[in-house]
Amino acid sequence: MLAKLTAKNQLTLPQAVLSCVETTEYFDVTVDNGSIVLTPVRVQKANAVRDKLEEIGITGQDVEDVIAWVRQ
Repeated sequence: MLAKLTAKNQLTLPQAVLSCVETTEYFDVTVDNGSIVLTPVRVQKANAVRDKLEEIGITGQDVEDVIAWVRQ
């Protein structure tokens, strides 16, 4: 199967290839002995939540304190 590289360095993967892997939006891209290797990656939503909490200054202890307060 062929996949053409566009002027913007984009590829459209053939449906036959994508149907052989789990549905994903992201691929890890590596080069192995001159070949480009795409490995499907499942992005963990929990990591995005942790990053956002860190960005706004909420610590793990803050979360534990809120949970303990709600359970009272």
